[in-house]
Amino acid sequence: MNFEEQLEEGLALLHEGDYDHALDISHQLQKMEPESADGYHLEGMVFQKLNQWEKSIDALDKAVELEDQNSGYHNLRGFANLQLENLDLAIEDFEKAIDLDDSPAAHRNKVLHMIMTDKGNKAIEYLLNRIKQNPKDVENWILMGDLMQRAGQGAKARTYYEQASKMDPENEYVKNQLEEMQ
Repeated sequence: MNFEEQLEEGLALLHEGDYDHALDISHQLQKMEPESADGYHLEGMVFQKLNQWEKSIDALDKAVELEDQNSGYHNLRGFANLQLENLDLAIEDFEKAIDLDDSPAAHRNKVLHMIMTDKGNKAIEYLLNRIKQNPKDVENWILMGDLMQRAGQGAKARTYYEQASKMDPENEYVKNQLEEMQ
């Protein structure tokens, strides 16, 4: 099996929840092509699924070292740092991911960072700007609904969730949020 086939298999195993086997494949990939970031990226994702944030950061440090211009690596490492409350390191990675390719995932994580640092009003303003810039990104509508709900603004939250539901009718999270509000 060549490198690409093994990588595909490792990613499939990760999504199936077979983390041990996916981790084994990540190590095989690292041995096959030590200058490729893919094996370290896979390892970092496996450790995130296992909530082993330090190990994820170690693997993603190696991926970033090999391929510094990949926004996904920065965003994932930032998310791991966010989980460990290494907030300065987390925001650096989110900003880098946004600078590289305007990563929607990094924008969402930046909002989570704002919430964790008690900047809820700034998060709302940021999300409103994101919605204006890209009204078709359903995740921004969902995050805004979540923020409104946490703020005790149930009616406003409902409108954001309803818009998200129109955009993505099969989204289970949105369905659940709307059902709970009835």
